[in-house]
Amino acid sequence: MKFTYKYLGASSVSSNSNSTQMNFAPDTLRKPTHFIATLNRHVPFREAISALNSVVVSDLRFTPKDREAYFAWVQEQEESMLAEFMAQAGEVKQDVDRVRSELKTIRQESAKIMGPYRKAEAKYFSYLYKHDKDAWFVLDPVITVHPDQVFYECFSQDESTYGCLRCGHNIFDQVGDVAYGTTNVDYSAALYNEFQKIRDYKTTEFRIDPDGFQVQTEDDDRYIEQKIDLPDSWVRGFLQVSSAMTLPMRSFSLKPMDIHNLLFVLRRRKERVSPRSIRFQLTPGEPVVAVFEPWNQKVICHSSIYTGDVADEIRIWGRRRLLSLERLIPVAHSFTVHLLGSGMPSFFVAHMPDMSFTLGLSGWTANDWSRSGNFDLMAPRADVDSVSKQRVYQELEKVWVASGDDLAKRVGLSPDVVKGALSLYTQAGNIIYDMAEDVYRLRELSREPLPLDSLRYHNVREEKASRFVSAGLVQITKSVVGSDDAGKERLSLRGLVMDDAKELSVKLEIDSDQRLSDARCGCDFFIRNKLYKGPCEHILAVRRCHAQQKENALYVA
Repeated sequence: MKFTYKYLGASSVSSNSNSTQMNFAPDTLRKPTHFIATLNRHVPFREAISALNSVVVSDLRFTPKDREAYFAWVQEQEESMLAEFMAQAGEVKQDVDRVRSELKTIRQESAKIMGPYRKAEAKYFSYLYKHDKDAWFVLDPVITVHPDQVFYECFSQDESTYGCLRCGHNIFDQVGDVAYGTTNVDYSAALYNEFQKIRDYKTTEFRIDPDGFQVQTEDDDRYIEQKIDLPDSWVRGFLQVSSAMTLPMRSFSLKPMDIHNLLFVLRRRKERVSPRSIRFQLTPGEPVVAVFEPWNQKVICHSSIYTGDVADEIRIWGRRRLLSLERLIPVAHSFTVHLLGSGMPSFFVAHMPDMSFTLGLSGWTANDWSRSGNFDLMAPRADVDSVSKQRVYQELEKVWVASGDDLAKRVGLSPDVVKGALSLYTQAGNIIYDMAEDVYRLRELSREPLPLDSLRYHNVREEKASRFVSAGLVQITKSVVGSDDAGKERLSLRGLVMDDAKELSVKLEIDSDQRLSDARCGCDFFIRNKLYKGPCEHILAVRRCHAQQKENALYVA
């Protein structure tokens, strides 16, 4: 997907001994959105915007080692061994020695001449990757101005982490020029260092600059146009996280010290083997317990009591992404954790005075094909006619923010219909659900409508699997939880899928990290490709059907 932005200049932070001015350049191609005010909560905002930055630049994907020097050494050794072999012939030994000496001299001279260049090149690309993310693959954050708050949203580069910083208008003084709406803002990594200069004793102005929406000319050199081509998976991940917020969850509160203890374990220990998860053990009336695998180290949150009605144990992966919360511990008064289920998205909300920060995590840091199963998060969950959907959206346009029940009263429709319509607009990127306040907010993720047909599923097999499950064509015949040779938990599933009047038998194994470790199916796709191109639609359907049955049993209980 191609995104085009046009900014008047670049976002900047200017600071002196008395004041700091944060000037964010909005996208002038979108509807005019601006906001000018003075901050009155400097340190909490500084820490929260820094936490947001850690999400913007986050990329925890595996990076292979640079083996260029090793291969060069191997090539050099091959030449040396070849020379030694040739030296066995007495008549050419002297020539070999001479050539070897000359080669050594040439290599030394080459290293001396090219060394500074290669060192500078490596340093340059290392700097770009670590400090100037603008030169890499990144979508500028989305900022929305509402009658009651201003909030930032961003998504990490590894497509696994969502961040949202909400600032109520009470953290601002002297609110000036305001135009409600959503826009992208120019964001550079250099801004992070400037944010660290915000202090309580300085007057800090927060400014989403309205100047860029004035008269524009084609030849004005101040306007900077950016064109970014992002993969569908990036945008799809953003929408999946937003849609997941509206699903039923297990929720509980944690104290800042509890979050500190969780992150302390992650800082002190580095996992070497799987499983690499956190198991949250939830028992009504008892403290929340977090178990870190593979060490089975328990962190008991003595002052955080689980108030739910049903005992449960939920595992989350990609736990090192929680380190983005580190800077919020001193300024937050509490945290709320929302868990969809094992291997499903999770949300950690930091509550601060008149501010909140939401960290949304996908099921794993790397959502590759072996962990497929959450593809239906974007599938429609309600049948709502177009007229009703339009009425709901138009009403929300008038008020900008409202709860589902409030909108139902306003439009005279049942709450189920209204929430179904809101869910569909959330999946389309037009609306966002505010978990902290249990309301829906108007927010257009992009200037142009998103192509949902290409975003809803990662590939055609996921779409077919979703149809099989929805049509009731999948039957789980056996589900066994056992252990593998190493004593780790293993789930074995057997199922039947009816495809075009043909019944297919499916077998699959899921390991302790919830990865699809082995599978069998009788369809043509599996016979030709095995798992090299990912699981077939029948394997996906059996796994999703089992997860759906587990979720239904959980929430019925």
